[in-house]
Amino acid sequence: MLWTIIGIVSGLVGAAYLFLAWEFNRWKKTGIKGPKPKLLFGNVPSILTQKQHPFYDYQRIYNDYKDEPVVGYFSVRTPHLMIRDPELIKEVLSKSFRNFSANDFSNLVDEKSDPLLARNPFSLSGEKWKTRRAEITPAFTTNRIKALSVLMEDVCARMTNYITQKIAQNECTFDTKELMTKYTTDVVSNCIFAIDAQSFTKEKPEIREMGRRIMDFNVTAQIVFTLVTFIPSIRNFYKFTFVPRDVQEFFIHIMREAIQHRKKNNIVRNDFLDHLLSLEEKKQISEIDIAGHGVSFFADGFETSSWMMTYCLYDLASNPAVQRQVREEIRSVQASKKTLDYDTVGEMTYLEQVCNETLRLHAIIPVLAKRCTEDVELTGPKDRKIRITAGTTVTIPYFVQFDPLYYDEPEKFKPERFAPETGGVKPYREKGVYFPFGDGPRMCLGMRFAMAQAKRGIVEIIDKFEITVNPKTKEPLVFEPKLFMLNVVGGIWLDFKPIVNSM
Repeated sequence: MLWTIIGIVSGLVGAAYLFLAWEFNRWKKTGIKGPKPKLLFGNVPSILTQKQHPFYDYQRIYNDYKDEPVVGYFSVRTPHLMIRDPELIKEVLSKSFRNFSANDFSNLVDEKSDPLLARNPFSLSGEKWKTRRAEITPAFTTNRIKALSVLMEDVCARMTNYITQKIAQNECTFDTKELMTKYTTDVVSNCIFAIDAQSFTKEKPEIREMGRRIMDFNVTAQIVFTLVTFIPSIRNFYKFTFVPRDVQEFFIHIMREAIQHRKKNNIVRNDFLDHLLSLEEKKQISEIDIAGHGVSFFADGFETSSWMMTYCLYDLASNPAVQRQVREEIRSVQASKKTLDYDTVGEMTYLEQVCNETLRLHAIIPVLAKRCTEDVELTGPKDRKIRITAGTTVTIPYFVQFDPLYYDEPEKFKPERFAPETGGVKPYREKGVYFPFGDGPRMCLGMRFAMAQAKRGIVEIIDKFEITVNPKTKEPLVFEPKLFMLNVVGGIWLDFKPIVNSM
């Protein structure tokens, strides 16, 4: 009896070991170097331990293999391939796009399990992705963004009034991410749903709280991603739900009301909702499709843009000389043009450099994760052939953007590296070492809108307030271990001081 029990236990242990370690020779057999994986944890242990953000595991992998164009590693038990070489990065994102046309997230949800998230172009692949992207592309023309900039002006005025009132109450220190989220929520809500979110007058406006819940699927995401790394095939027969049902119903309801109000009152406004109405008329898209487009824009526009603005203000607060130069440019351009609009802000070239440098230094996620959809053979340095099979997850690390091989003093905030006379960001993009919005056919569609609203908000603050880093900000910045995106532990706190002679 004892030996029977021992045999059963040994068999179970052996089966568990084989299950966990079955793929561990994958990269060795193909001649691709990489760190030795640990049983159960692979090479990204933070996914399970949550002692630190996986960002730091990816960073270690990237830094430990400086001479390798690609690195084979394991997310728990699933083999992943990190692309380090800039030419190969361009190959994956652009030249061989059809072989890597899907994000790794693409087949985790479908229209039945998660109807709104499943309609976000980020979640789609193949023909569905092409259709959705084609529908939404015309919404981001220069003329439409220029028209929307008027709405940004109104929100900027409300933000200044809010900050001024707080300072008058001797509240000079702000959680900058929270402040910027108020701004982007009001801008995006107005542009999409034609409603005032009232983020600067209400403590917890409903639309902002619902927006948070769209992005705040960290616990669900962690469980799902852990399951998928243990059993990759699970995505083929089970689809997950990330957005709660009541959140879906809320956004469908406000989109329906916004459309009915505009039709009933014959309102014509060159905004995002106007584009959705034209889609409804021309292509007969459904109510849920319209809501899906709206929620995609809302979620992407308020969360990622608010982080970009937060980091930019932090960089300016940390670099007073740069902050003064931005302020001088704002004053100079305003004095010359006698106005402050979309075109005027577009002429602020140094502000553009500052934003580009912030985007280089501060990623929102540590890696871009693509899924190989068709077998492909890439050609690496020295004509080395690298074969990648369909189904393999390929990660593109943002650490390339602060690698000393490609950037002089990469740890320093140096906007001059993107000066117009040296080509701005163009030479870095062409080298494959700058991709804050991705690159190739799946490059972020809302990039120009995001930059427009971010720059206008930054101009408003730097013109009217001097900002400095408050000691409540824990430096160096460390990322929250249990969150999906790169949220800073303790937040980013800045002190605001009014400038008497602001324009």
